[in-house]
Formats: sequence, C-alpha cells, structure tokens
Amino acid sequence: MSYIEQTLTKLQKSSPGQPEFYQAVQEVLESLEPLFAKEKKYLEHNIIERIIEPERQIMFRVAWIDDQGKVQVNKGYRIEFNSAIGPYKGGLRFHPSVSSGIIKFLGFEQIFKNSLTGLAIGGGKGGSDFDPKGKSNNEIMRFCQSFINELYRHIGPTTDVPAGDIGVGGREIGYMFGQYKRLTGRYEGVFTGKKIPWGGSLARTEATGYGTVYFAQNMLTTNGQALEGKTCVVSGAGNVAIYTIEKLYQNCALPVTCSDSRGFIYHKSGINLETLKQLKEVESACLSKYAEIHTDAVYTPVSSYPAGRNAVWSVPCDLAFPCATQNELNQADAHELLKNGCILVAEGANMPSTPEAVEAFLNAKIMYAPGKAANAGGVATSQLEMAQNASMIQWSFEEVDVRLKTIMKNIYLTASETANEFGQPHNLVLGANIAGFRKVADAMIDQGVV
Repeated sequence: MSYIEQTLTKLQKSSPGQPEFYQAVQEVLESLEPLFAKEKKYLEHNIIERIIEPERQIMFRVAWIDDQGKVQVNKGYRIEFNSAIGPYKGGLRFHPSVSSGIIKFLGFEQIFKNSLTGLAIGGGKGGSDFDPKGKSNNEIMRFCQSFINELYRHIGPTTDVPAGDIGVGGREIGYMFGQYKRLTGRYEGVFTGKKIPWGGSLARTEATGYGTVYFAQNMLTTNGQALEGKTCVVSGAGNVAIYTIEKLYQNCALPVTCSDSRGFIYHKSGINLETLKQLKEVESACLSKYAEIHTDAVYTPVSSYPAGRNAVWSVPCDLAFPCATQNELNQADAHELLKNGCILVAEGANMPSTPEAVEAFLNAKIMYAPGKAANAGGVATSQLEMAQNASMIQWSFEEVDVRLKTIMKNIYLTASETANEFGQPHNLVLGANIAGFRKVADAMIDQGVV
C-alpha cells in the first residue's frame, strides 16, 4: 500500500463518514507526489499527518426561539485548520447540508487557497445546519446571536476571522458582529463581509466572481485568446455567479445560463443581469420567475435533468464557470462540455468538479482552473478588509479592484510557474496544490512541532 493510500485509510478511520473531506485530501496528496519525490523534508517532518488534522475542532449546540415562541436547536461548527502563516480565515456557511465533514473539506481547501493569495492568512471554516430560507429577520437575528454566544470565545482579529459563505451575507454578518460587540465590548475587525458603513470593504461582494473571471482572463491571454465574444455557461445564482456574469459582460463575453437549487435558465441572447439581481438579491425568488419575465428564456427544473447530471453543462459554450456548490459537475457533464467545444473551465465554487471530471479536463488539456486558485479573490479581498480595519481607513472600489486583479494574476503565475517546474505546464491543479502546500509546510517546519 502506498504512502497516500495508508494516509487516506488512517484518515477514514479517525474521521469516519466524511467523503467530501477524503476527496479534498486525496486530490491534494496525489498532486504532491512529485514534490515529495523532489524534497524529502516534508515526509521527514511528517507534514502530511499534521496538515490533514485540524489544529482545533469546535462543535456546539445552537438553541434559539422562533417566531411562534418554540425552541429550535441546530449544530454549530468552527474548524480552525491551520495557522502557520496567519490567523484562521474562512467563511461561515448556514445551510441544511452542513456537517462536520463538509466544514472539514472546506477548511482544508481554505489552507491552500489562502496560501496562494500571498497574504498572511491561515485556513479555517465554520457554519451550521440552520437554513435561513423562509425565516423572518427576527428569527435569523436570534439564531445568529445564539450562534455567537458560543463562537465569540474562539475568534478575534488576530486569532480567527470568519466571513460569509452560502446562507451568510451582510445581514447575518451584521447580527453576529453586533452580538460579538455586545459580549466583548470591543469594536474590531473580527468579521469580514461587513456592510460598508461599519467597516466593510468596497468590492468585497463582487470579489469572488470578479476574481474568477480575472483568473480566466490570465489563462486566455497566455494562450493567445480573449474573453470578448465567448459564449459562457455559469451555474449558481448567488454572489459568485451574479458577479461572474457581471464581469463577463464588462469584458464583452456572453453569459447565457444561471441556476439555483430548483432549476436553470438558458437565455440565448444573454442573461439579463438586472432581472437576476432583482430576483435573487431583492426578492429571493425562484429562477422560474425569470422565464415569466423574459419569454425568450427557457427554464428547466431539476426534475427534468438527466439522471445524475446537471443540465447546465449540456448548453454549448466556449467557457464554463461552475459557481454553485461542490461536486455539481461530474464525468458525464465534463464529456458533454468537451464534446460541445468548451476550451476553459474556471471554478467559482469550492470543489465543484468531481475527480473524474477533473481528470477528463486534464486529459483533454483544456484550460482548467481549480477552485482553490480561481475563486481565491473572495478571501483575498477579505484580508484587504482586515487591513483596512486595522488601519481604520477605507479604500476606494477602484483601489480594491486593482489589488484584486493583481492578486489573481499573481496566483495564476504562481500556479503556472510551479506546474512548469514539475514538467506539467497544463496542470494548474498540480501547480496550485504544490505552491499552496509548500508555503504552509515550510512555515510549519520553521515553527517546530506545535
């Protein structure tokens, strides 16, 4: 049995029932094999055994009272994975699918994503199986306050700085920040994703989507191509998808799809961004309403998708941007994209492509950008928010956007140069994983056994 197989077997015994976590670890470890062959110090210092175990795992009960006066109970999580290069940094996700395994997979990915930004931030993640959908503002406020009644003990501006994620936007961050301030008596940058008047950063909402497009631009430029005129398919309808679509339009590309948990829209003439923002950011409505407003658009419900497939990826395109959730694009979807002439896939979501889909893209040698590289713009801008909070100033949208564009270019160059170093120039999965790992691992060696 190989070293990687032994490691995964031990991990499955120590952390049972966490398939997404195993998937994330396996993907990274397999990419690192050329590095281990070249530099023995990482195995000699047992870096792998140390880096796949979180430094701290916090799980707690969240009891809160709904509008009918009934007590409800949810689970809360914060996984503080690695602080070798900076304070723990990563979002909070409120969604019924949240479990310890989901949070661990996200936290593990966050280590390397944060490392690739070149900024001083470690990896962490958190959340709850609480579902904000259908809840009143008062119910969400009471839940957030109860959540922070436990979490506040474990976070701080130089310790652990949470942000938003699925189900956690400016409203939820506001309620949590307010409760933290009430409990501690301190006004400090302990959360990112705050609203602008009380410490938020301009361009933070747009950053993940914009950054994904900037990364794709760098890939295309290197290969002598441009975004202009390209037909693009996008999954998702949250912040990442919306601002991916916005930035695509700004670069004269044509995004023709978006999706939510119930179905997807195909609008051949191009997604109407104003309608999408109104439905999702203002009304929190189902995308089926989009087709009622734009009769030339086609809405396909999830129930009509082919078995095991995501029909978004069957729409002919030049470029694909998975911006919804993990494992939303499988092997059959990948082959459909390739058959239809797709030349680039840039992941706005975390681990949206299954291992088989990733293998198909790499074998075809199309331009493929893994999430930990392509979607790092969000956490990078969160760190820029931390910097603004620490100095008690606020930068302009343009200044933040310029910094974001530079960071995304540097991530691309780092991943690309590392892939070239190891003789696989088309493999940005390998390049991103080795570059992200090497920085953290070297810091762990420098700091001793802690």
